[in-house]
Amino acid sequence: MEEILKYFPDLTENQILQFQKLEALYHDWNAKINVISRKDIDELYTKHVLHSLAIAKIQKFEAGTYILDVGTGGGFPGIPLAILFPETRFYLIDVILKKIKVVQVVAEALELKNVKAEQIRAENVKGDFDFIVSRAVTNMPDFVSWIKDKIKKNNKHELKNGILYLKGGDLTEELKDFPKATEYNISDFFEDEFFETKKVVHVPLKYKV
Repeated sequence: MEEILKYFPDLTENQILQFQKLEALYHDWNAKINVISRKDIDELYTKHVLHSLAIAKIQKFEAGTYILDVGTGGGFPGIPLAILFPETRFYLIDVILKKIKVVQVVAEALELKNVKAEQIRAENVKGDFDFIVSRAVTNMPDFVSWIKDKIKKNNKHELKNGILYLKGGDLTEELKDFPKATEYNISDFFEDEFFETKKVVHVPLKYKV
């Protein structure tokens, strides 16, 4: 939790309380349903919460923004971002029902009114979004094929509407068909060695009629 406050010192009292509650909630649910790997649960704030919040270092979301989190698993990056941006709406989806149940319980416990969680495939989602976020659920070409027709027409952020993707390693091959993609090194923002090879990838996508 100290790390969160180190990098995000302007949190409200309510946001601090919500972030603090995550540890007990995820430890409790992880004992029942393995939503986070056993070896990572003790590093929840670095490997999951702070990793999710790297997106906020690349782009702060305006009030009224609509975000789709694809393959959210236990709620990452959607839940930490929803705490940080209470005026932004988040739609968290996953194909695994038990994981969505955990997300729903966590969102309810934190009283996050800006989160909706549902078991559904990305291809079947209806609606248009400012940004689509995810944490390495598949390779970029496949991911784009799932969501390319779900981008809002009007931009209201510094970055163009599209994908904000958390991924690590050498992405040269994976991004070769996306010349407008930009890679941001998370190690530029967070000091922990866990982030040395981690990136946020922004892929702008055009609105499809």
